[in-house]
Amino acid sequence: MTRIKLHDKFFKLYMPYREIEESVQRVADKLNRDLAGIDTPIFLSVLNGSFMFTASLMQKIEFQCDIVFIKLASYSGTQSTGDVKQIMGLTTSVKGRTVVIVEDIVDTGNTIETLYDILKKEGAADVKVCTLMFKPDSYGKSVPIDYAANAIPNDFIVGFGLDYDQLGRQYKDIYVIDEDQN
Repeated sequence: MTRIKLHDKFFKLYMPYREIEESVQRVADKLNRDLAGIDTPIFLSVLNGSFMFTASLMQKIEFQCDIVFIKLASYSGTQSTGDVKQIMGLTTSVKGRTVVIVEDIVDTGNTIETLYDILKKEGAADVKVCTLMFKPDSYGKSVPIDYAANAIPNDFIVGFGLDYDQLGRQYKDIYVIDEDQN
């Protein structure tokens, strides 16, 4: 599909599935190289948006690891609220462990900063950030983004786990708001 409608907005194709998978493979190659010697790192997938990215990434990881999930929320419609709420907390100990935060998209950095602080408070030895999409022009935090599959402008996107008011996550391609809303 080259165009979809979600709620009151039209979106046009931004990144086809093939390009997404190529970018995920590049990130997995870096992780395989950098973390191969670490004793069972934890991949912490941030729900709901990162579920498709996490699934794709895990199929490409070549070392032993744990996968756990956390659910945070900070968006309403197409805008960040600036307030990060923990909906489902950590379900495993991170004390003394290397943790890789797996996020669908990093823009303002509020979620990453909040999660980084939680993990450090819980005793994580090292925290890395891995994201499918990174908006460098929007990012204003000091937590480094260690693994970014794609850098994009400050556009609102959906698909491959990303949503607009809970719709659009199921699409295998990524779409951007279409300037032509007719």
